[in-house]
Amino acid sequence: MSLTGILRDRASERPDETAFSYEGTRVTYREFDQRADQVAEALRASGVRPGDRVAVLDKNSLAYAELLFGAARAGAVQVPINYRLSADEIAYIVDNARAPVLVVGPEFVPVLDAIAGRLRHTEHLIVIGGTGHGYTDYDAWTDRDAGPRDESGEVFVQLYSSGTTGRPKGVMLTHENFLTALPMSEQLWDIGPDSVLMVAMPMYHIAGCALAVAGIYAGIPAVLVREPDPVGIARSVEEHKVTHVFLVPVLLLFMQQLPQVREADLSSLRLIIYGASPISEEVLGGALEMLPSCDFMQVYGMTETTGAVTHLPPADHVPDSPRLRSAGIANPGSELKIVDPATGEPLPPGRVGEIVCRSAQNMKGYWALDEATRDVVLPGGWLRTGDAGYLDEDGYLYIHDRVKDMIISGGENIYPAEVENVLMSHPAVADCAVIGVPDEKWGETPKAFVVRDGEVGERELIDFCRSRLAHFKCPTSVEWTDAVPRNPTGKVLKRELRKPYWEHESRAVR
Repeated sequence: MSLTGILRDRASERPDETAFSYEGTRVTYREFDQRADQVAEALRASGVRPGDRVAVLDKNSLAYAELLFGAARAGAVQVPINYRLSADEIAYIVDNARAPVLVVGPEFVPVLDAIAGRLRHTEHLIVIGGTGHGYTDYDAWTDRDAGPRDESGEVFVQLYSSGTTGRPKGVMLTHENFLTALPMSEQLWDIGPDSVLMVAMPMYHIAGCALAVAGIYAGIPAVLVREPDPVGIARSVEEHKVTHVFLVPVLLLFMQQLPQVREADLSSLRLIIYGASPISEEVLGGALEMLPSCDFMQVYGMTETTGAVTHLPPADHVPDSPRLRSAGIANPGSELKIVDPATGEPLPPGRVGEIVCRSAQNMKGYWALDEATRDVVLPGGWLRTGDAGYLDEDGYLYIHDRVKDMIISGGENIYPAEVENVLMSHPAVADCAVIGVPDEKWGETPKAFVVRDGEVGERELIDFCRSRLAHFKCPTSVEWTDAVPRNPTGKVLKRELRKPYWEHESRAVR
């Protein structure tokens, strides 16, 4: 079974029902299936062969979704690119994927101009709409007769890791990965015939990609939002009576702060799935208060696991529940284990170590990186997440931090997320991040970057932490900042914070 075959089935079963809505345009299942065939034929005519990669640089759009299924139908693999990357980073991904075709949205023609002459493997440059450029027009390129021909291969999409450390890696996700995740999600999210999904996250993100595919799998309408704008999301929820949406915590925060969101009718929402970065109790509490009739479900996963492998059920979203600090329990079909990151030995409940996961959702591997794949995909099918956390006696997962972000001070392991959670509980702290900085005595010590929302001094914050944490875990210095740097999915860019303190050191740890 393939995802393109499922699309074919949906077009046969419900040809005139809505597949996607996008900026005033409604596309039926019959129309979308035909568009996927036309894209596949355009790719074949451009010399794309099974196994080739097709790069896409755009914000969410109908063309994006067409290319996802059309590439697969030609036996090729879509490579979505984070549009917030620099031109050099974009060129690296296109070249790394050896993509013979690059399709870009109209806003990104200047980026295409900057990199077109140095793409070593790309022969066809396509632009979706726009004027005043000399590239092939997407609509003209896809305007052709096409029959129902399907050459779907094993890999469905190749998403690149965020690249917050080192070069981004191409994560190969298969049809089987998605066909494992989608039935489970449909059940856990209680998706029915009257459900309406929203694709609010960028489709270069696993959440955006998976939601776009989930709508096709379930045979229900999906609303594409071009970019994750809180006001636009709220208005689209009201217009299309959206029932299910995935949002990152920073969007939940912004939605609480904007009066235009509070004025919108969001009563159709039945479930908000959230994850991809930590959430403070204040932000979650505010969201629960703003949408009292909507269920909330936290999920934890990564690109390499085709999205979520845990969920915190709506029933656990009760005020003052200690489980609100957890990422929930393993999804059906996923196994979690905590291991010593140095030895790989399993650790008992309550002990912090590296989270490893075994699931049919685990990626096929990293594109053209066999050694990196072996470092992450362990014997027995376990995948190293790179995250540190622990399981309690009931199987609830509590995430501390990225293993690589762990601070070692005087031989003691410190997980910054634990310190950040304490800092965030101070009423004058709006946001924060903790990193390790060099220290002659201890090797490194914690330093806090804090966005203030009230009057508080450095000594007061340090003492606040010392009253709640072991002293060795507490910041030895505090720096005030207007904003904590984050990537588009809300993850703190700790490498950016660490760089000024470690750039003159021979290595990034002591």
